[in-house]
This record gives sequence, structure tokens and C-alpha cells, in this order.
Amino acid sequence: MKVQMQSVHFDADQKLLDFIQKRLDKLETFYDRVTEGEVIMRLNNKDGIANKTVEIKVLVPGTMLFAQEDAGTFEAATDAAADSLKRQITKYKDKMVSH
Repeated sequence: MKVQMQSVHFDADQKLLDFIQKRLDKLETFYDRVTEGEVIMRLNNKDGIANKTVEIKVLVPGTMLFAQEDAGTFEAATDAAADSLKRQITKYKDKMVSH
């Protein structure tokens, strides 16, 4: 899957970008028609530990799926958003199969 990544207000290192790419590639095991994805990572101004936000958009034929998560690290936020997208993809796939 082709993934476009953006980091807002910081420069993401290659290790983080590789982690996100690998995590999103796993989504293709649930539905092989995922065409592309877009990831936006940003540092927000919230007080406390969960000040890192990851937004993931995934395009599948006919719709776009979206997840946004806040966490203390970008890796944790990516895991949570990817798990949310996994549920959305399986629900979408079941809906397509039933039609």
C-alpha cells in the first residue's frame, strides 16, 4: 500500500516512518483492496501525557476510512488508530460481501 506521511511541527525519524508503514501494511491482510493511505502526525498543545496525535485515512474502493488517536508516543497512537481501522475494514468487508 502506498502511504503518504506528514509530520506537523517536528521532523519524524526514519525508524518511526518505517514502524508506521509496517503497521499499515498489516491492514492489507484483512482486506486486499486497500489502495492508499495518508498519515498525519502532530504534536498538540494538550497538557498531560497524551500530547501526540496520529490521524490515518485509508482509501478503499467506494469509501474512505478514518481514525484519529492521541497517546503519549506516536507508536502507541499508531497502534490504537490501526486497531480502529482494522475493525472498520472488517466491518466494511463484511458489508460488501453481504451485498
